[in-house]
Amino acid sequence: MSSCWIVLWWFSLLTLVYHSGSYLIDTIAASSFNHVHNYINTSNLDQDYCEKKLKLSTLNEWKLSTETFTATLPIDHIQENYVREVQDCIFSVGFPTPFKSRVLLVAVSEEVLEDILDLDMSVSDSDDFLHLVSGSKIILGSPPLTHRYGGHQFGSWAGQLGDGRAHLIGIYTNRFGSRWELQLKGSGRTPYFRNGDGRAVLRSSVREYLGSEAMHYLGIPTSRAARYFIRFILYLHRTEGSRPLSVCSVLTPQLLHFHSLVVSDDDIWRDQFYSGNIKKERGAIVLRVAKSWFRIGSLEILAHSGELDLLRMLLDMVIKEHFPKVNMNYSNKYLAFFSQVVSETARLIALWMSVGFAHGVCNSDNFSLLSITIDYGPFGFMDSYDPDFVPNTSDDERRYKIGNQANVGMFNMNKLLKALNPLFSPRQKQLASQILEGYPEQYYKSFTELFKAKLGLLGDSEDDSYLIAFLLKLMEDTRADFTMTFRQLSEISEDHLKDLSIPKEFWALQDVAKHKYFSSWIDMYLLRLKRNMGDSDSERSRRMSSEYSHNLFNHSK
Repeated sequence: MSSCWIVLWWFSLLTLVYHSGSYLIDTIAASSFNHVHNYINTSNLDQDYCEKKLKLSTLNEWKLSTETFTATLPIDHIQENYVREVQDCIFSVGFPTPFKSRVLLVAVSEEVLEDILDLDMSVSDSDDFLHLVSGSKIILGSPPLTHRYGGHQFGSWAGQLGDGRAHLIGIYTNRFGSRWELQLKGSGRTPYFRNGDGRAVLRSSVREYLGSEAMHYLGIPTSRAARYFIRFILYLHRTEGSRPLSVCSVLTPQLLHFHSLVVSDDDIWRDQFYSGNIKKERGAIVLRVAKSWFRIGSLEILAHSGELDLLRMLLDMVIKEHFPKVNMNYSNKYLAFFSQVVSETARLIALWMSVGFAHGVCNSDNFSLLSITIDYGPFGFMDSYDPDFVPNTSDDERRYKIGNQANVGMFNMNKLLKALNPLFSPRQKQLASQILEGYPEQYYKSFTELFKAKLGLLGDSEDDSYLIAFLLKLMEDTRADFTMTFRQLSEISEDHLKDLSIPKEFWALQDVAKHKYFSSWIDMYLLRLKRNMGDSDSERSRRMSSEYSHNLFNHSK
């Protein structure tokens, strides 16, 4: 499918997310999509049936419930909403705290409302919908829940964490048989809140949208944010020094997390830059939809507290619902589960690296058991290539710098292994350790595949890893633009490369060309391209965009 490039300058929205003297999304998209994927998971959907629209016109007919959890998992017996150490449960019942002032629904995704939640768009105009997404309406039979979890933060056990300002308001199974968990964020304090007011602000909600939408349409497993004010797909595409936004449309339901956004006139006070300069902002509540919000910390808290029966119970539920390849009657089912999480986490972080994404807070409580990108806090995208890039201004020791994300991923997999160890036999512990030891190889395999696609390489060569590392070193030394170096490599002719005559419009490559070893790298690169038998500049250019996006897309399934 041909690409659609629509230049959209949205200065007013970007101004909302201005942070620390720079825009929160500086650069994105390692290569452009030359085709748009309108993907439907054919493994569980009938194509003809997918065309049929089931749009409920009121919430009265809508089946939303938390019974899946309340009927099968132990719930905190204390109903009062006060901060405490919670034990012997997975969830606590907790009710959202509505805003005191007027609320306004400023964003909702028609696409997700109708295609995922089976609701007609007209429902979003109703008072019932506004009350639901602002936390003032509770669906009968669906008591809101707050999740108990722990985690390692910046390398140290942090104890009980949990949903401090989020409420799970229900689980919905749509006409395709897909199950979705609906969660409000910024909906008030819970038994797990640690400090603050339990609210979110408009600024951070818009920020999450920009990052998560960009990641999603790059084909990277991620949470999703709402279509703000207009329907569009966002990712940045630079050409000839300009930085326009590109717009296309795509839907990958198996990865989708959706937000609607409600804004209030309530005053929320925040120290945005942690500088002591507290300012008043507008409060917001976000509705998020995900296949699951369980994370590594969900298991860690149970193992750390010795609640092994609960650990088995939660694991069995997660595996049964989200890991269909794992046989529940298999004696090594937990081992198979661990193996899949390790593999998919390694792949996810390689995908992050391929687009220059730094998560910012890679704590174990922010790592999904389903290996999707969640919890967009102080994230960032690299502009100039810098393995020491840290978007989180509070990460003084640079623990979560972009170049350390793969190591942190292995650290978190080790914490997952420790949480599972009480359920393993001695032999299974040995096998699990071997699985963990295979993490680096799986990461580098995915990393190499992705960067080979970015360079337009076909087949395999033992020198490919060196070729990639060599280029990245040149980019680091010259502070070359990460995204546009690869983009312009896809657009420049081999003749220009042979002559080392880089036209001025290829400004990123001109930066790299300043390095004294650039010509040596070009010689290696051209020699490697000769192995692409029957190739041409146009075919290579097409492949470096479409094949790269296809590679990302396949990795995200």
